[in-house]
Amino acid sequence: MEKQIFELLTEKRQKDELALLDAYNQKTEKFGLTLTEQEAKELIVRRNESLKKYGRVEFGRGILDKIVYNFCDSQYVSQDNYLAVLTRLQDIFYHFKNESQDKMTDDELLTFMRQQFESVCFGDLDYLEDTCLERFAKAVREGYQGFTESGGFDEYEALSEEKRWDDELYQSVLRELFWE
Repeated sequence: MEKQIFELLTEKRQKDELALLDAYNQKTEKFGLTLTEQEAKELIVRRNESLKKYGRVEFGRGILDKIVYNFCDSQYVSQDNYLAVLTRLQDIFYHFKNESQDKMTDDELLTFMRQQFESVCFGDLDYLEDTCLERFAKAVREGYQGFTESGGFDEYEALSEEKRWDDELYQSVLRELFWE
């Protein structure tokens, strides 16, 4: 009896999620992105695998619709890679919820992920996961809390070990181009 109730609840949740993803198709269509019903089902299956893999449980709405919303207008997401990117982003999300010991809200983590994906990683999911999020989660575990005030915006520069801007080189190139 309990198994039947669980199966009914799971089936209802899946129907609700499919309807939600279908509704998001209307919003993402303007960016040239849509999911077929089969792709949406695959995302849900992969999400369930990620939850199990990372020992997580979701109540109510999952995170998938927020990932779709946050990344649908990315310059690095196209119809060709849409399913693969969404699948990987949800796996990365659950991984780093654990790695940050749940000290960040979903929105703070998603904001950080999106900003780095666009500005530092240039769409490279490996760099996002293995470098940016790894450093961020380590800082959070060690007590860093700056993200609570910023909501996750503009957090990486303080953690970055790479020099991204060389003012002296920039000035030198400007002098070469315009004054010599």
